[in-house]
Amino acid sequence: MTSKTNTLKVIPLGGIGEIGKNMTIFEYGNDIVILDCGISFPEEDMLGIDLVIPDISYLHKNKEKIRGIVLTHGHEDHIGALPYFLKQINVPVYGTRLTIGLVENKLKEHTIDNVKLNCVRPRDRVKLGCFKVEYIKSSHSIADAAALAFHTPVGIILHTGDFKVDFTPINDEVIDLNRFAKLGDEGVLALMADSTNVERTGYTLSEKIVGDTFNSMFSKAKGRVIVASFASNTYRLQQVINAAYKHGRKLFVSGRSMVNVVSVALELGYLEMPENMLKDLDYINDYPDEEIALLTTGSQGEPMSALSRMATAEHRQIKIKQGDMVIISANAIPGNEKLVSKIIDQLLKRGADVIYQALADIHVSGHACQEELKLIHTLVKPKFFIPVHGEYRHLKQHAILAESLGMKKDNIFICDNGSVLEFTEDSCKISGAVTAGRVLVDGLGIGDVGNIVLRDRKHLSQDGLMVVVVTISKDSEGLIAGPDIISRGFVYVRESEALMEEAKEIVIDILEECEEKNITDWATLKFKIRSGLKSFLYEKTKRKPMILPVIMEI
Repeated sequence: MTSKTNTLKVIPLGGIGEIGKNMTIFEYGNDIVILDCGISFPEEDMLGIDLVIPDISYLHKNKEKIRGIVLTHGHEDHIGALPYFLKQINVPVYGTRLTIGLVENKLKEHTIDNVKLNCVRPRDRVKLGCFKVEYIKSSHSIADAAALAFHTPVGIILHTGDFKVDFTPINDEVIDLNRFAKLGDEGVLALMADSTNVERTGYTLSEKIVGDTFNSMFSKAKGRVIVASFASNTYRLQQVINAAYKHGRKLFVSGRSMVNVVSVALELGYLEMPENMLKDLDYINDYPDEEIALLTTGSQGEPMSALSRMATAEHRQIKIKQGDMVIISANAIPGNEKLVSKIIDQLLKRGADVIYQALADIHVSGHACQEELKLIHTLVKPKFFIPVHGEYRHLKQHAILAESLGMKKDNIFICDNGSVLEFTEDSCKISGAVTAGRVLVDGLGIGDVGNIVLRDRKHLSQDGLMVVVVTISKDSEGLIAGPDIISRGFVYVRESEALMEEAKEIVIDILEECEEKNITDWATLKFKIRSGLKSFLYEKTKRKPMILPVIMEI
């Protein structure tokens, strides 16, 4: 029987069976290293929720073992939960220069200033307890992305991070395939690889294709050019800057996250722009339309984003008009298709010429397709394989791909969030599970909104609310005033007076019946009012509003 001290545990707390919320624990003896700390965005049924972060209950129980957090790159689904984590557990954070710059900016927003942030470069090794974590240059849709090799006492675990193989990247820094191959020669115990695009055959197109399209579009534009993109896609932003400069346009930026990323990337040298090209949005109307290029957030149709506010004429500085060209340079994330379609329709109605993925090559993915994944598998030659970063169908398809390359089915592990993978030098098994799940963030509240609150919000959104207010005598329990009925989201009271009067009669009858039976308990009175009205209203309207009785005593 192998003792716990010489087995390596790898525990994903997020990013398995889902896109986003990436977080994985590497644990050996008394040392824990955390890989990434990301968010995911709320699903449609999470009404009012701002974002979703991983459940870190297991880390709370083992916080004295944590040696640090290592980051693959600066996208929100990999760094977005850091402020919430670091407020609870303060540990050193390691990442490449741009990644740390974005984290620094994020921590400032949350007024966190006591965290040790450490910049590392490709080929650097960070010693954290018994682990040595090696950074390997990778390609993605954001600069400074890295794959990470965990040199552990039982062997090397290689995590690709989010990646693609782009031989003509914007910054001319190609993924370090040489290092992947050398690690493969040394012997890799396990590979954990990005599964996002595993369903797509062939290769992911190079980012430079988008630059050619931008040049073509900018040359045709007679008025303003407005480009919506992911704020963190620094390569895309650089290509917008290049096209704008080539066609004699000044650059304006709208949207808080876009302003933050452009500011950090310019400061650190990850974006290059001629002097005096970037202008303050407040002065956009001082320039002729043909000299204006605008970078904005909102490529996913987010209701409060800058592009959405432009589309609904609610943006303070930008009003969409005839002659504007709007380029939506992103694919809709699954679930956002309707939001994006709605924005396109609104922009078209306001006279804009809208260019989106179906019409031109204005977006390429940052994730590897099948042939690139095959390349990594072939170079690395791992003993075990764990597909990560994808919904279940992606993980399953990636497992099938690995098997087609000759890997034994028994050496491939499709996990769940919370699964404990236990490694020795020559074995791997799922040995159990720890607490893992989602914590919902709503405004300043973290985890205070759960399934019951979401159920109530859904109920209110579907059927509305009816408040019944009655005043009873403290002595006789008889009715003194009311019942007054307030309806919100159920029926319009002025047009449903007969229904409201009948509802009042139902409440009066219930109170009189309770008085006759000498029922004085408030909980019972409320239950009977709620139950009686529920049956009556469903019979009359086939709706089930939330009924909230309020009893006052004088």
